[in-house]
Amino acid sequence: MSLKLFFAPGACSFVPHVLLEMSGAEFEPSMVKLHKGEQNSDDYKAINPRGQVPVLVNNGQPVTQIVAIVLHLDQLFPQMGFLPTEALARAQAISTLAWMNNTVHPTFTHIFMPQKFSDQPEVQAALKPYNTQLFRGMLGELQGLVQAAATQGRPWLSGERFGPLDAYSLTLTRWGTIAGITPEAHPDLWDFVQKVAAEPAVARVMARERLQLNMGAPA
Repeated sequence: MSLKLFFAPGACSFVPHVLLEMSGAEFEPSMVKLHKGEQNSDDYKAINPRGQVPVLVNNGQPVTQIVAIVLHLDQLFPQMGFLPTEALARAQAISTLAWMNNTVHPTFTHIFMPQKFSDQPEVQAALKPYNTQLFRGMLGELQGLVQAAATQGRPWLSGERFGPLDAYSLTLTRWGTIAGITPEAHPDLWDFVQKVAAEPAVARVMARERLQLNMGAPA
């Protein structure tokens, strides 16, 4: 099996990057420099015509979109227990993953890249504070999931095993600090993502991507 992951530092591609690192399998991490427009190159668009990260290439065949990649990795490495096996718990975990990817993530995009949604400066300026408030509330909802897991005695968001929800929680919380939402706003969530960051595989990926957890703090 030949695996290659196209990722961008600090992007949602962090999630499959961590899962691959945690699996212990051999894979080739390939950085895509979004700020240099490498995602729009002919070579990259031959792999993913949408020009997005991540892309997982398995034996020459590309898989795109976070949810699809996570499900594929869960099947490739069933021994890792990235997602629950019990039917209802699995559906609930995938539901939360879809919420993170389809609702929370795009809300941050409205903050970080408002030019994607309007070419009018006044609209772009209005999008940032409005979506920052929405994103703050979503991080509060994520903190509620962390608190519920702790109350139920689950060390990780989907159960006894580390999985994509935990990696994505770090990414989303880190993005919050970029938007000016301080760790103090959601202390239980911040404690949880620090536990995530302390996992050896996560720490290796953060080092490879050169990520600082709190982007609002001095480097």
